Amino acid sequence: MTQIRTRFPPSPTGYLHIGGARTALFNYLYARHHNGTFVLRIEDTDRERSTDESTQAILDAMTWLGLQWDEGPFFQSQRGDLYREHAERLLRSGHAYRCYCTPEELEARRRAAMAAGRKAMYDRTCRERSGAPPTGAFTIRFKAPLDGETIVADLVKGHVAFQNRELDDLVIIRSDGTPVYNFCAVVDDALMQISHIIRGDDHLTNTPKQIQLYRALGYEVPAFAHVPLILGLDRSRLSKRHGATSVTAYRDMGYLPDALVNYLARLGWSYGDQEIFSRAELVEKFSLENVGKAAGVYNAEKAEWVNFQHLKALTPAALAEVVKPYVAAKGHAIPDDEWLARVVATLQERAKTLVELVDLGQFYFTPTISIAPTAERKFLTPEVLEPLQALRARFVDMKQWDVDTIRGGFEAVTGRFGLSLGQLAQPVRVAVTGGTSSPGIFEVLDVLGKNRTIERLDHAIEQIGKPDSSSLGTG
Repeated sequence: MTQIRTRFPPSPTGYLHIGGARTALFNYLYARHHNGTFVLRIEDTDRERSTDESTQAILDAMTWLGLQWDEGPFFQSQRGDLYREHAERLLRSGHAYRCYCTPEELEARRRAAMAAGRKAMYDRTCRERSGAPPTGAFTIRFKAPLDGETIVADLVKGHVAFQNRELDDLVIIRSDGTPVYNFCAVVDDALMQISHIIRGDDHLTNTPKQIQLYRALGYEVPAFAHVPLILGLDRSRLSKRHGATSVTAYRDMGYLPDALVNYLARLGWSYGDQEIFSRAELVEKFSLENVGKAAGVYNAEKAEWVNFQHLKALTPAALAEVVKPYVAAKGHAIPDDEWLARVVATLQERAKTLVELVDLGQFYFTPTISIAPTAERKFLTPEVLEPLQALRARFVDMKQWDVDTIRGGFEAVTGRFGLSLGQLAQPVRVAVTGGTSSPGIFEVLDVLGKNRTIERLDHAIEQIGKPDSSSLGTG
């Protein structure tokens, strides 16, 4: 097989979004699967809309996703001489011509064609112009074949035929001297020896024009694979209203990069019924043969579920490491890594994102807690005062603090007062976490520590029976 070389060519006019990220991922996986090369090219010829901030945002998103490029980033804005040189080559070979039609003339002809029921194509007024050329501004147009057909041997869609008479004489250089996308892409892909172009099928109509340009320039035509677009649940084109947003927003929401990569890979590609993949498995199993012809459907709940599976699969130590920035973002201090690993171990089966994990573990990180008034009224009642005092006394006397000794303390108190575990555990949970839902109470108290547990029980005991105890707060 020819050395595999793929590329991802984003335009820096905004953030990297889900659709672009999936395109980058498919190119990355195909190159890695074949031990090939993945090239990053920034298509910034639109100088009005392209910004350095967008370029950096794209690079940051690619880096966070782990889609490391092998060559680049290359910038089209720095390659203008190459495009002009290739345009001159086409002029010399007779495959291009100068077009002096003004924008006003072109618009008038377009309207006339549409009024007559014809396709709004350039009428090729300047294609065979003879005599002295007019003065004034001009564009350079590619002289497309007028008959026959151009076949796209697509690796996903199969053979797609385009009638050449339906294809326009493409402008390749604008009147201000700037090259257009279709021309730049062909020159770059040829010079960078790109073997496979994997992109969204909204680019399919560009492909016959690009194939003609390759041939006119004497370059080998690469293989094309046009993958279906991503749709929302309502089957319309994906947009922000479907919940899809920039890649960095997923990072900020607490997604793992491997989880988002996993989810994006499954939007249009499959490997049997398997849903959860490690990055190594994706590289090993990815193929264009398993890219479907139907559009992938974005589902925010499914993306969250995939992230949940990846969170659960991490070791507590690994999870603690990735959650640190999210803990710091909330202004919380971390005593040590081992303690943080114990914290996340209790929350790992409950949190779907890293942000949610920190929120669920708020009572661990804060020196003081606020108890929900409804939980206080329901569970911190005079009836539990004596059992809580007895449990507190047991805890004070404990020489060892771990899950087993804590459980033993609960069993002794529930036995003494004839309570079920829930009748004691729930008031304790409210007293130490501020709410009615938490991981297992024995594990929570173990991680919280003896001193903080006793302090919070003390405060709850003190508040029970007071005339106004609607807002408990404790250390």
